[in-house]
Amino acid sequence: MDNSTRTPKNSANRQRKAGLIAELSEKVGRAKAMVFTNYTGLTHKQLEQFKKDIKKGEAEFAVTKNTLLKRSLDEAKLETGDAKNFDQPTGTMFLYGDIVAPLKALAKMMKDFEKPSIKFGLLEGKLMTGEEVIKLSSLPSRETLLTQLVGMMMSPVQGLHRSLSWNLQKFVMTLSAVADKKGKTVGSA
Repeated sequence: MDNSTRTPKNSANRQRKAGLIAELSEKVGRAKAMVFTNYTGLTHKQLEQFKKDIKKGEAEFAVTKNTLLKRSLDEAKLETGDAKNFDQPTGTMFLYGDIVAPLKALAKMMKDFEKPSIKFGLLEGKLMTGEEVIKLSSLPSRETLLTQLVGMMMSPVQGLHRSLSWNLQKFVMTLSAVADKKGKTVGSA
């Protein structure tokens, strides 16, 4: 076996790996947050259903080799914590839009199947434990938080409106009473 037959295979393999790293790096760059899980024990059907569920929330789940994932995270200069985080198979959830909705789907899957386990998470470059990721999943959705914020902002305005309205009603009732009294006084004279 001469080296001329091995070189193209090696370079083709390297090119494929470089393409995968570039694709992963693009996903890492776009993601607002990432959650790294050990997906061992989940069936293909369960993983595919999970991927469909989180796609609605602008997220995706990818399974890649740990070495390629680690390389793409290193290129992005992101802290990944302990090297043991990449000992077992790793599935990565990339969150591009609302962070809470896909995390709720992950928490539901963990509750239903007792899998996957969360290794760690990254939120805007900050390292998070699995417990912190689960706490995030218990937050209300973005739409609910926005609705609550608008309600809180409207509360003082509604209170002012009620008090001004009441003062105007009181003033009108007083004028009406005075007019009635004068009308009775003029009519009796």
